[in-house]
Amino acid sequence: MDDRDDQSLESIVGKTCYAVWLDMLRQLVPDGRTHRIGTLIAGMLQYANEIALEQTTEPEEGSAAWSLTEAEENGDPDSVLSLLSPIIERLYDDAGVSYKRTSAKGARYTMIDSIAEEFLNWSNMPWE
Repeated sequence: MDDRDDQSLESIVGKTCYAVWLDMLRQLVPDGRTHRIGTLIAGMLQYANEIALEQTTEPEEGSAAWSLTEAEENGDPDSVLSLLSPIIERLYDDAGVSYKRTSAKGARYTMIDSIAEEFLNWSNMPWE
């Protein structure tokens, strides 16, 4: 298995689930709002993390499962971004859609930051 294969969520959620996710992204990402897509993909990552946590063996360092559990435990925004970026990039690449965007004012950005932030703050409820 090469490094790129290690970052695929398919190894955690299975071929069927992963195929559905890729189809969803192909349909939703091109015209989707960044903050909505960010929440959707953060939910996918949370789901994959839950499955990874249920596995009886420790994930191999550098694998998607390891990166997800490390990101959840870490809490540092820069570390979370670093751990999740390869997984998110792989997800977008496999779906054949771009995570790069341009704002209405012409500023370039990626959806990766939004997704990592949503993942990091998944359980936060600021109103409490």
